[in-house]
Amino acid sequence: MQRILPRGEIESLDHNNIPRLIAPVRAEVFRLRAARLRQLAQDSAIGDYLRLIAALADAQHAALADCETPAVDAQRIALAQALGMAPVAAAEIPNDPAWRGLLLQLLDHLDAAPGVPAPARAICADLRLSVRDDPEGLDRAAAALVGEGSGQIDVATAPFLMAALQVYATDQACRFDAAQLPVVSPYGLCPVCGSLPVASVVRVGGQHDGYRYLCCALCATQWHVVRVKCTTCGETKDIAYRGIEAEGRAPEKEAARAETCESCHSYRKIFSQDKDLNVDPVADDLATLGLDVLVGEAGYQRASGNPFLWQGDGDEEAAAAAAAARE
Repeated sequence: MQRILPRGEIESLDHNNIPRLIAPVRAEVFRLRAARLRQLAQDSAIGDYLRLIAALADAQHAALADCETPAVDAQRIALAQALGMAPVAAAEIPNDPAWRGLLLQLLDHLDAAPGVPAPARAICADLRLSVRDDPEGLDRAAAALVGEGSGQIDVATAPFLMAALQVYATDQACRFDAAQLPVVSPYGLCPVCGSLPVASVVRVGGQHDGYRYLCCALCATQWHVVRVKCTTCGETKDIAYRGIEAEGRAPEKEAARAETCESCHSYRKIFSQDKDLNVDPVADDLATLGLDVLVGEAGYQRASGNPFLWQGDGDEEAAAAAAAARE
């Protein structure tokens, strides 16, 4: 069994020996996510919603297979390396009409998919009309999503728009290797697209065994961050882990825990592959709303959101989901 290195010792290692980036695999990222969502839906209070997002992930998998977004030019990559910035600007994706074409592909796939509930089909129909009649409005809505805005977000349509933006960004991320990306980038942000992570995963197997990786909510890139360190403020003191006891197992035996920081009073979830090899950061984060309720009641703020769960002012659906997770 590999020894888990303590703080300080792991930071003193030659970082060239630690794979610092894991790029998404085009043929796997959304296919595996869909399978995980269906697995998690079996015993979940929000199982119907997880199955809907699984159908959406199926659509993403089909769209990504033939996706060809504009390549990032060499000059921009060189500038990103020199300045330690992400070569893909998430905020610029809604400026390319191609993202709306991807949205239409997702809607077509959902139209043909079995089991999609009527309210979701109605949202898809409205979005199809918006692509035709109000493309600029859709671009503004997408810009609010990649900027993690709040006031301009329609929580009903947001998951579908985010799904299209994810396909665009993931296609871009699939084309990069570590040598093209800056060695140092703003702390806590994706080195490919500059977006916030949804959660982190402690991986098992091969070169990545025992190392923790943050997972981009937009482009699915994973990047190495040392363990027992706040992924929001970088503090290494007063870091704690909170979990929910299930079926008589202690919280530390569960794959999902919340990493909390006393310095900034924020948290992100951390998933352990040695407890469950099939964890997917987006799917497992969405399926563990009860953990969000527990940590929120303890006074911690979530550091960044899930791309498929948005809450506006007075949003009754999100409140209902949180109530179901509490039960």
